[in-house]
Amino acid sequence: MFGDIGRWLIVAGIVLLGIGVVFLALGRLPWLGRLPGDILIERENLRIFIPLGTMILLSLILTLVLNVIARFWR
Repeated sequence: MFGDIGRWLIVAGIVLLGIGVVFLALGRLPWLGRLPGDILIERENLRIFIPLGTMILLSLILTLVLNVIARFWR
């Protein structure tokens, strides 16, 4: 029982490490967040940023990656 929990904790740690590395890499891409379709509304004391293009791109990439992982998992 404890062996299974230990394995799951190791897997969860590796997944979190991978997510952290991805976020660090994405933060260094200057064009990410400035794609066509990203909406920026600026007023005197208001700034609203809605990254629609970025969200669509990330959704497509994650869908492809997770589908490939799911195919190998079977």
